[in-house]
Amino acid sequence: MASVWSPARLRAHLVAARLAGVVATSREESLRSYRLFAARDPRVLIGIDPEGPWAFRDLIGLMARKCGVSDDPRHTTGPDVIDPERTLAALDAFAGRIREVARRGGPVLLGTGHPHRLLGFYAGLADALSAAGCEVLTPAQGHCVDILTRFGLRPHLLDYVRGVGLVREPASERPGCEPGAHTHSPLPVRVALDAAATAGGPLPELVVGDHGWVCGAGQLGFEAIGLADTDDPALFVGEAEGRVSVVVPVDDAVRSAHYRPLARYVLNRACLSQ
Repeated sequence: MASVWSPARLRAHLVAARLAGVVATSREESLRSYRLFAARDPRVLIGIDPEGPWAFRDLIGLMARKCGVSDDPRHTTGPDVIDPERTLAALDAFAGRIREVARRGGPVLLGTGHPHRLLGFYAGLADALSAAGCEVLTPAQGHCVDILTRFGLRPHLLDYVRGVGLVREPASERPGCEPGAHTHSPLPVRVALDAAATAGGPLPELVVGDHGWVCGAGQLGFEAIGLADTDDPALFVGEAEGRVSVVVPVDDAVRSAHYRPLARYVLNRACLSQ
C-alpha cells in the first residue's frame, strides 16, 4: 500500500525538491511573461481571452496572491518563489474536484504540455479515475495538429499515453526519444474536444492538465484544473475570471519522480488511494 503523505510531510518535500519555496524559474522569466501577457501576446495567453485589462502591475499583484511571488516590481532578478502553503491549499481544492467527478463517475480528459516531466503525475490520476468508474477520454488520437514553434509552424500528432493527451513530432517516434513534445499551445485540446463533439460525445465533465490544455478547455466552457509555474500567468488569470476552477502553483520542470508524492497526496485527499 502506498504511504500516506500528510500536509507537513508534503510541504517538506515541496521545498526540498524545489517544487515550491525557492524554485528554478527565474524572476526575469516570470516578469517577461507578465509583460507579454499584458501586451496580449498569444504565446503567453495560451488559449485564454482575458476579460479584464490585466496590466503588468495587475499581473504582479495577482501572482503574488496566487503563488506568493514578490509583489515589488523593482525585484527583477534571482530565483522566483512559490509559497508552499498556497501549493498545499490548491492541491486540496484540486483533490476536491477530482473527488467530485469520481463520485459522479463522469468522463474526464487529461493532457499535458510537459510530458517529459508531468506525464507520470497525470497518468496516476487517470488510472485512479478509471478504476473509480470514470471514462478517461482519448478523442482525436493520431490527428495532426499544426503548432507554431520557434522554428515556425510544425506538424505534431495528438497521442495518448496511459490516458494522458500529448503531442509529438512525427520524427520523435524513433526509439529512445522523449515521450512527447513540450508545448503551451491550446490547439491540442481544441482538436480533441472538437473531435469528441463531432463524434456525438461523451464530452468531459472535467479537464485536467497544464498550459493550453487547461486554458483552451476553460475558455470553451469546460471545467478545467491544473498545475502552473510562476511564468504561466494565463492559468491564474483564467482562475481569477472564473474560467479555470483550480490552479496549483508549482514548478513544472523538476524531475518527474518528484511529482509522485503530489499524486499520492491528491488521490488520498480525493479518497481514491489504491
